[in-house]
Amino acid sequence: MYSFHCFGHKNITSSHKNTFEFTKDKDIGKIAHCIIGVDADFDLRKLKEEIKDKERLKIVICADNIKEEINCIRNIDFDDEKEIVFRISDFLSKRTLGIRCDKASRDFSKEFKEKLKDPKKLIIVNII
Repeated sequence: MYSFHCFGHKNITSSHKNTFEFTKDKDIGKIAHCIIGVDADFDLRKLKEEIKDKERLKIVICADNIKEEINCIRNIDFDDEKEIVFRISDFLSKRTLGIRCDKASRDFSKEFKEKLKDPKKLIIVNII
């Protein structure tokens, strides 16, 4: 299992129908509908090492006592130092860690999405 942290942001809407994303950027604009966590502290090398032998991934995202679980297939060509993107589709890019996800950002619960709007909210992401 690999874990990293990120934070909420006032501009998070979590409304994208196909993706969700974590970024190392500390600030995002109002049109970043897929971003659900900012100021992410993931280490690309450690993440890739931890998941190198896995074909399928489970992503567990926790904000306080609310969590979302997403299942997907790993993109073996993932290689981005700044962003991690998960997609419902089969679209591949260096930013894409997971494809064929069973949820996108708009599918998360209303309560969970509210937590993501708080800039002080610590979000814990576990990739299993």
